[in-house]
Amino acid sequence: MNNVFSGFADEAGSDLATQVRATRELGWRNIEMRNVTVPGFPSGNLHDIPDEAFHVVAGELERAGINIHCWGSAIANGSKSIEKPFEIDLEQTKRAAARMPKIGSRFIRIMSYPILPETVDQQEVERFRRLREIQKIMDDAGVTVLHENCSNYGGMGWSYSLRLLEEVPGLKLVFDTGNCVFDRDFTRLDPAACQSTWEFYSHVRPYIVHLHIKDGVHGPQGEHIHVFPGEGTGDVRRVMIDLLATGYTGAFSIEPHLKIDAATCPAGLSLEEHRYQSYVAYGKRAMELVP
Repeated sequence: MNNVFSGFADEAGSDLATQVRATRELGWRNIEMRNVTVPGFPSGNLHDIPDEAFHVVAGELERAGINIHCWGSAIANGSKSIEKPFEIDLEQTKRAAARMPKIGSRFIRIMSYPILPETVDQQEVERFRRLREIQKIMDDAGVTVLHENCSNYGGMGWSYSLRLLEEVPGLKLVFDTGNCVFDRDFTRLDPAACQSTWEFYSHVRPYIVHLHIKDGVHGPQGEHIHVFPGEGTGDVRRVMIDLLATGYTGAFSIEPHLKIDAATCPAGLSLEEHRYQSYVAYGKRAMELVP
């Protein structure tokens, strides 16, 4: 297997040791670090945990021979708002920029703030201004900023991602196959229309340097159901094959989002072990999708 695989191993377990174990069991040398728990310290995203905890993470990953291919930051994500002050994102950006050289990661994932409901005014000028500032800070640190299509301005449809790229020079994309399955397509008049993963992908392919593998289907009541890669309507295998056919050299990073609870847990397994085994199974399934 020559392709680079990675994953949000906090979906295997919150603690660092479990994330390392899952990554090594899959035979991977890369991880997409997001939230992590280090014994004796509060949990949080890699840019929010204390310096001492960060040093523990960096040291343990180095000893395990695992590289942070991409940092899944919380910058401008769904917990924020374009109508709130910029200071929190600015502080997280500066901390992340200072820490990036210590872990050797080239990429950091950001978003473009949640969509403002029931209004056509998405405050584009302010969104672009903030993202340009984030981009500048990271660029000065030698880091490539990747925007993810995820219920945010750039994820409203492929044309919004292209507009974002025009307004924020240097920005690249991490494309998530599963988000399109459930996200509304604002390029269409029908408010119930969801996006087509393949259509979105086809328009933004030249700017994709990282891929999130996620898949899903709509349930009988319209509910969002995440499934193993290749079992949903996210065109996962088609996208992966096309990327490789068109010279892609980035990573395939799993973000399962599978439902893990008492109802889905096999008899005799704890929820923690069920979560771990599901993550590993998902990673194996993803590797089987490409030659």
